[in-house]
Amino acid sequence: MRDVSGKARTLRTAEATATLKISPATIEMIRKGEIPKGDPLPVAKVAAIQAAKNTSTIIPYCHPIPVEFVGVEFTVGEDRIDLSVTVKAIYRTGVEMEALTAASVAALTIYDMTKMLDDEMEIVGLRLREKKGGKSDFKERFDEPLRAAVLVASDSVSNGQKIDRAGGAIKTRLEDEGLDVVETLVVADEEEEIEKALVDFADTQGFDLVVTTGGTGLGPRDVTPEALSGIFDKELPGVAETMRSYGQERTPRSMLSRGKAGIRGSTIIVSLPGSTRAVSESLDALFPGILHSFHMMRGHGHTEEKENRDA
Repeated sequence: MRDVSGKARTLRTAEATATLKISPATIEMIRKGEIPKGDPLPVAKVAAIQAAKNTSTIIPYCHPIPVEFVGVEFTVGEDRIDLSVTVKAIYRTGVEMEALTAASVAALTIYDMTKMLDDEMEIVGLRLREKKGGKSDFKERFDEPLRAAVLVASDSVSNGQKIDRAGGAIKTRLEDEGLDVVETLVVADEEEEIEKALVDFADTQGFDLVVTTGGTGLGPRDVTPEALSGIFDKELPGVAETMRSYGQERTPRSMLSRGKAGIRGSTIIVSLPGSTRAVSESLDALFPGILHSFHMMRGHGHTEEKENRDA
């Protein structure tokens, strides 16, 4: 089974459709309520709901998902029944298989209840009509790559006693997300040094995104949040809250992080903890949502998101 523990929970929706080709005579009996086993449509609806909720017990590699909604609709034609199933869940992986399984079982249920009347029935056209809510839906596009910098705040790394790993992990992830990482700088855990470097990154070099690592804890030398507080034009409390909430699901110590996020000029600055694991988890929480902020700052509001999805 694929590991999805690193993904963020989002509202996932999928719609699947299928068609049951059936004789006009059988259709007429359904309309008149003359099927010996009873009306197949409400039974098929219940069957679809049950199938959506139990997909992981049928399809080996499907994850058990807390299904929030299953909607089933039928359109009865002269010689066919078209059905549509919509499934919703707030989870880390999509609900495509739940919708497809539900549509299949709904069609099979109608087939089972009418098979003694129609030897020529055929289930056709099972397909996924739409899915949304995954990472690809929130992918942002830019005419030119965003320029980024990484700041490592660490006494031990700056004096050569320790090798930087967290900063390298940030650089790799930012590049994987399509950003151009122009500079990585190491400074000691000194408030003035951190503040000076960040002001230079924002005011002089004009980076779009600056990510710091280190100095967000409770130690006597952890001063990164204090340095940030003095240079922000606007804070982004939701960003820091999201990182802590995401981390808290994985370790009870995440709540002790004092990381901050905010804006200086046109630069977004986000501070991450110093451990490589915490950095990885924080970046999982940040992306891709943080990238939408640049469209908002450039006056596009949320319209850019719609254009990206339409594209």
